[in-house]
Amino acid sequence: MTNVETIKADDPAKAARKAPNGTFGHFLYVLKENPVTALSFGLFAFFILSAVFGPALVPYSPLSTDAAAALQPPSLSHWFGTDNLGRDIFSRVIVATRLDLMISVTAVALSFVIGSVLGAIAGYRGGMIDTVLNRILDTIMAFPLFVLAMGIVAALGNSVSNIIIATAIINIPFYARLVRAEVNIRREAGFTLAAKLAGNSDSRVLAFHIFPNALPPMMVQVSLNLGWAILNAAGLSFIGLGVRPPAAEWGIMVAEGANYIISGEWWVAIFPGIWLMLAVFTFNLMGDGLRDIVDPRRRT
Repeated sequence: MTNVETIKADDPAKAARKAPNGTFGHFLYVLKENPVTALSFGLFAFFILSAVFGPALVPYSPLSTDAAAALQPPSLSHWFGTDNLGRDIFSRVIVATRLDLMISVTAVALSFVIGSVLGAIAGYRGGMIDTVLNRILDTIMAFPLFVLAMGIVAALGNSVSNIIIATAIINIPFYARLVRAEVNIRREAGFTLAAKLAGNSDSRVLAFHIFPNALPPMMVQVSLNLGWAILNAAGLSFIGLGVRPPAAEWGIMVAEGANYIISGEWWVAIFPGIWLMLAVFTFNLMGDGLRDIVDPRRRT
């Protein structure tokens, strides 16, 4: 007899408090069981709030320049100091959160949807479809991914939409291959055959019976790709192929501040770099928690 069954036999009210109830209850249960996951979701909530409300709450306009206040160190009036044009770095760092998260989340969502559909079809059908898809994915992954992103952005132009497209394209193989492997393993499983015998169509079996079991490892990949997508966008901006100045973006701010570290104005690059590091750190920590939340086996 399991612990939950023992509790149910002894005290039904206590069992109800112990067992997670519903999706929200399961979410709270996962956060309670794993403090690191709770920390990562707390940081994620902070970044979301910064992206939503930050532009309305920052003390200065991110584009407002003041030559008299250029390169001032951190102080009570400018918490993160000012850059070479006198712009408040704290305001620019907070405002940049919206743009960087938008690029990252949109690119990963596109690659997740496209890669999942392609991988699920290839893994379930097999044959020529599977062979052709694998050759296309091999071609994409044969290139260094950041170099491929540079080439796509250079060809299409360095706009936000093109950065999203480039980041999505280089992430598609991760999801397509992962879903293909998971679907290929489970397409002949007992629960799949039972669902077919019950009269479900192939699309319904794939969408509601096989795919949910492939979600846990995919959530880990989503978490990692969110952090990598932010680094990719920042890297493109750092080399001049990303978001164009004077827009507030972490990669641009680090690139602009790199020239001033030697002369002692360390704050111009350090604070945007810290925010970028925290964002990537947050998404990397969220992987295990997202896996546990969507894993059907964790709900039993």
